[in-house]
Amino acid sequence: MRLRSITQMLLFSAFTVSAQAAVSLPADGTAALPSASAGPVKEAMDAFQAGRHAKAVELAKPLADQGNAEALYLMGFAHESGKGLEASKDKALEYYRKAAAAKHKDAVYRLSFILLASDKEEERAQAKEALETAAKEDPTVAARILGEAYLRGRLSPTADPDKAIFWWKRAADAGDVPSLLLVARFYEGQFGFPELKDAKESMANYSKAAGLGDAGAMAALGSRLLSGDEKIRDEKKGREWLKKAIDAKEYAAYLALGDYEENVKKDLKAALTEYERGKDAGQIDCTLRTADFYIQGKGVEKDPARGYALLEKAAEAGNPAANFRLAVRSLSGEKPDLLVGYKHLLAAATGNLVEAQNELGLLYLSGKLAVADSAAGVAWLTRAAQGGYAQAQNNLGTLYERGAAGLTQNIENAGQLYSLAANQGHGPATLALARLVNEGVGTKADPVKAWALATLAQERGEEDAKKLVAAIAEKLDDKQKAAAKQELADIKSNKAPAPKAATDPAPAAPTKKGK
Repeated sequence: MRLRSITQMLLFSAFTVSAQAAVSLPADGTAALPSASAGPVKEAMDAFQAGRHAKAVELAKPLADQGNAEALYLMGFAHESGKGLEASKDKALEYYRKAAAAKHKDAVYRLSFILLASDKEEERAQAKEALETAAKEDPTVAARILGEAYLRGRLSPTADPDKAIFWWKRAADAGDVPSLLLVARFYEGQFGFPELKDAKESMANYSKAAGLGDAGAMAALGSRLLSGDEKIRDEKKGREWLKKAIDAKEYAAYLALGDYEENVKKDLKAALTEYERGKDAGQIDCTLRTADFYIQGKGVEKDPARGYALLEKAAEAGNPAANFRLAVRSLSGEKPDLLVGYKHLLAAATGNLVEAQNELGLLYLSGKLAVADSAAGVAWLTRAAQGGYAQAQNNLGTLYERGAAGLTQNIENAGQLYSLAANQGHGPATLALARLVNEGVGTKADPVKAWALATLAQERGEEDAKKLVAAIAEKLDDKQKAAAKQELADIKSNKAPAPKAATDPAPAAPTKKGK
C-alpha cells in the first residue's frame, strides 16, 4: 500500500485500466435552454440566452403565472441553474412539473434527470412514471433515457442490461440514431456484460445508423470494418464508409484511416499522411497523433520541436490531452519546470481529464509547490475518483485508510474506493482489499476471499502480493484452499458478489480532522 508520488505517477501516466465505458445521463444544469422563435416568451428567452438572466426572469414570471409552458420551463431552468434566481432543486421541480403538465417535453426530461439523481426511491419512481408516459408519444428521447437509467441501476437494485436494451431498441425503432449507437456499443461490450456481446448485432446497428446518414456512425462503422475483429473486416467497404464520413465533414474518419495504416497495415508513412490530413482539417486526435510521430520519429525523421509545437498549439486551443502531455514533459525531465508543468496540469485538470486531476492532486500533496496544500490535493483526487479513474480511487482510498492529508481515518470509505478501483482491474487496490479482508479491518476477516483477492492482485502484476498469498495459504486447510480457488474463479468470471461500494465513486465532501 503506497500513495503514488507525483514523480512516480508521471512514470505511470500511460497505465491503462479496464474500466467499462460509462453511459452518463445529462448532469444537472447542462440542459440547453430552447429559444422561442415566436410567441410571448420570445423576449424572455432571448434575454436569457444573451446572459441577461434577471431580465429574462422578470419577463417570464407573469407569463408563467398565467400557465405558459415555455415560461414555466424557463423559470424551472433558472432555479435549476441558479441563473437569475436562487438555485433551488425544489423550486426547479415545482416549475418543471407545471410545465410538464402543460405538455412541455423538455420539462419532462429535466424533471426526470433531477429525480433520477435522487437518493429517494420514490422520486426515482416518479421519474420512471413520467418517462414511460412520455415514451408513449416520444419514444426517441424518453425511451433512450429510460435505457440509460436502467443500465446505471437508477431504476433497479442493480444494472439491468435487458431493460436497457429493451428501451434503447424501442427508441431506435422510432428512428433515434443515438439509441442505435448505444445498442451497437452495448453489443460490442463497451458497457461491460461480456456474456452478452454480439458482434453481428453490433455491426447491424452501426450499419443502420450509418445508413440513416449519421456521419459519426459512418466513421465508427468504417473504423470497425478496417480495424475490428478479423471476422468482420472488409477493407473496401470500410474505406467507402470513411470516405462518406469525410464528405459529411466527420474528420474522425482520418483518425480511423491512420490507425488502420499504423496498427493493421504497419505502414507508418501512410499512417502519418492520414493523420496529417486530419490535423489540417482540425481533428484534434489526429493533431496529437501527428505530434507523437514527429516527437518519436515514427515514419518520419525525428523532429521533437515540430511535435511539441503542435502540442503547444493544441494546448493553447484548450485541449486537455495536449496540456497533459506538455505537463508530463515539463515535470518529468532532468530539470523539471514546476511552474510550466503546473500551468499545463491545471489546464488539463480543469478540462476534466481525470489523469491530470489525479496528478494535480498528488502535486498539491507533494509540497513541491512551495508548501503542501492538503485541501486542494484531496479535492482534485476526489474529482478524479468520482470520474471513475482507478488510480485516483486507490490514492484517495490510501489517504482515508491512513487518515492522512487532513482526512479523518475512514476504513469504510477506503474499502469502497479500493473496491471501485479493483473492479477496474487495478492491482494495488486489489492487494489493498486483500489485506483489509485478511486482517478483518473494517470487515469480517475472510482468509478464503483474501487469498483469492491477493492471488488476483499477483496476476495483475503486484509483486508484493506473493508474500501475502503464501502467508494466507499456510493457514488454509484443504477444504478452504478449494473454496479459495473457487472464489477466485467466481471473481474472474463476474459470478462472485461485488465488494460493497459507495453510491458515488468517492465521497463528495471529505471529512476533515477536527471538523
